[in-house]
Amino acid sequence: MTATTPEGIDPEVAPSGAGCVECDEDGGWWVHLRRCAQCGHVGCCDSSPAQHATKHFRETGHPVMQSYEPGEDWFWDFAQEVGVVGPRLSDPQSHPADQPVPGPAGRVPADWQDHVH
Repeated sequence: MTATTPEGIDPEVAPSGAGCVECDEDGGWWVHLRRCAQCGHVGCCDSSPAQHATKHFRETGHPVMQSYEPGEDWFWDFAQEVGVVGPRLSDPQSHPADQPVPGPAGRVPADWQDHVH
């Protein structure tokens, strides 16, 4: 049996950057990061105030994302609402290990825990 890449995953596409695209544009911050497995968009998780990864799915229909946290390689399919198995995506596999969580440094409010979902 041959392994196939699930629909909605392009293992060749690079991530859009080291942080959430929209949070970086508007000066926001995030708890954890998620990477679209189809186009590489990096967005913040649903615990983050802005929940950009889920918004990306709703706006584009790209169903699968992968954790963009160091040491994590799990995938989530928003359309099916289940974890899925996917191939290794192009490097880098996560945001820089020295980037704080939550992050980025200098933009996280002191009362950040009051703002998470």
